[in-house]
Amino acid sequence: MVSEFKGKTAFLTGAAGGIGFAVVKALLQEGANVVATDVSVDGLTELACDNLYARPLDVTKSADVDRLMDDMAAQCDGIDYGINVAGVLSTTPVLETSDVEWARVFAVNTAGVFHVSRALARHMVPRRRGSIVTVSSNAVGVPRRNMAAYAASKAASTMFTRCLGLELAEHGIRCNIVAPGSTLTSMQTGMWTDDNGGERVIAGSLENYKTGIPLRKLATPDDIANSVLFLLSEKAGHITMADIYVDGGATLHA
Repeated sequence: MVSEFKGKTAFLTGAAGGIGFAVVKALLQEGANVVATDVSVDGLTELACDNLYARPLDVTKSADVDRLMDDMAAQCDGIDYGINVAGVLSTTPVLETSDVEWARVFAVNTAGVFHVSRALARHMVPRRRGSIVTVSSNAVGVPRRNMAAYAASKAASTMFTRCLGLELAEHGIRCNIVAPGSTLTSMQTGMWTDDNGGERVIAGSLENYKTGIPLRKLATPDDIANSVLFLLSEKAGHITMADIYVDGGATLHA
């Protein structure tokens, strides 16, 4: 069967990271043209092919986002899908969080999603079709110690995406959110202090008011990528403004 993604064009941020890389790989396997962006695209070398357009991009710079979106839309005859993956982590307690750190996290996780989604929408509305997915976090759904800036920035981008979905629905454009839990990426393992970090995440911590993972395993980047592709696809053709948690049940989310 011919994939519905074949010949279509996707614009993706955070492409060189664990989840972003998995999404790029999955889209390429489906025959899509992928504009894969990140602050550095060196990590995408192994995926090099005619369908991959690896482009450096800082999502905090609105003018750069608009310029690249315009260029790639012209080169690829439009943009069909948009995926916001670019994100940064902060694990600083509130009382130790500086103005600079707060602004840094929101610049990427919130303003970056705004810049890219707005640029995508400007190209999708005239065509009256398109699908946008923002990769957020299950930290949006439950308070976390030492993650206030990160959780708040992801909560803002989540609600922004839902509001955008409401505005774009009349144009046939769907906007959805995937909220991963603990996933085997460098962002996750970078918080571990020893080889038992994964076991502790799965078990949870009463001391930190953090539940464990009922499925007793961490997500893989491919788990998240599969959910992203589902929401992009016509299999989710009547789904918009949805927020799907992919966390093994960790947040006991309704």
